[in-house]
Amino acid sequence: MAFALRKRGSSTFERAADGSMTLVEHIRELRNRLFKASLAILLGFGVGIWLADPVLHLLQQPYCDLPDSRLANGDCNFVQLGPADLFLLQLKVGLWVGLIVAAPVWLYQLWAFIAPGLHRHERRYAYVFTGLAAPLFAAGAVLAYFVTAKGLEFLLDVSGGGDITTTLDITRYISFVTNLILLFGVAFEFPLLVLMLNFVGIASAKRLLSWWRVAVFVFFAFSAVVTPTPDPFGMTALAICLCALYFAAVGVAFINDKRKGRGKEIYAGIDDDEVSPLEFDKEPVEAGQRVDATAPVAAPGPVAAPAPIDRRYDDMT
Repeated sequence: MAFALRKRGSSTFERAADGSMTLVEHIRELRNRLFKASLAILLGFGVGIWLADPVLHLLQQPYCDLPDSRLANGDCNFVQLGPADLFLLQLKVGLWVGLIVAAPVWLYQLWAFIAPGLHRHERRYAYVFTGLAAPLFAAGAVLAYFVTAKGLEFLLDVSGGGDITTTLDITRYISFVTNLILLFGVAFEFPLLVLMLNFVGIASAKRLLSWWRVAVFVFFAFSAVVTPTPDPFGMTALAICLCALYFAAVGVAFINDKRKGRGKEIYAGIDDDEVSPLEFDKEPVEAGQRVDATAPVAAPGPVAAPAPIDRRYDDMT
C-alpha cells in the first residue's frame, strides 16, 4: 500500500514509497498544468487581438466576393445593430485565434497530465489519432469556407430581386460562418470513430463494410440537418466527403485486421445461422459381457403400495 511522507517543517507531501503520486500531488499538478495552459491562452489572446482584423476580413470575403454585396464606394454592405457589437466581435474572434495559436501548449499540458495513467499502446493510439484529428478538422473548415460562398450566392439569388435590398448584420454573419466551419470540422472527425471501433476490436473491417448503406444514408441525413443553407451544394459536398472518408477508414481497418491476423479464427467463415462442423475423434465401443440365459433369475421383491395423494377440495374439477 502506498503511503506518503511529510517533510519536517513543511505541509507538502513527498511521493509515495512505491513511486505513485498522492491525491494532493495530483491536485497540485493539475493546478500547475491549468495555470500554464491559461497563461498560454492569455498570450495567444493577445496575438488574436492583433490578428482579429485580418481574420474578420477573411471571414467576410465569401460575401464580399459576390457582385451585389458592395456599396457604391466599394465597401461590403455590413451593418451592426448595437454600438458595441463590432468591438465584442473582435474580442470573440481574438479569443478563437488565441485558442488556436496556443493549442500546442494547452494540448501538451493536457496530454502531460493524462499520459502517465495510460499504457504504452494507448499512448501510441493517442499520438496517431491526435495527429489525424487536426488535418481532418482543417479540411472540414476549408470545405465549409467554400460551401459558405456557394450557399450565400444561392440564398441571395433566391431571396433577392425586386425592390428588396439585403443588408447583413456583421455579428450574425460571422456566427453563421463560424458555426458552419465548426460543424464541418467536427463531422470530418467521424472516420476516427470508425478506426477506433476497429482498433479496439469492437467491429471488424468486414462488418464496417457491410454497414455502408446505412452509413451513406446517415451521412446524407446528417448533412441535410446540420447544413444551415437549403441549397443542395453544401449538403452534397459534405455527404460525399464523409462517404469518401468512411471508405478510406474501412480500407485502413482492412489493413489493420490483416496485420493482426483477424478473420482467421476457426469460425470466421461460418455465417451466424450456419451449423458449425463437429470435429472429434471417434472412440471404438467394446462389446459388453455375454449374458447366460440358463442362469437363475432372482424373484422380484414385494411392490410397495403407492403413497396416498393429498388433494384439496379446490383441486377437484
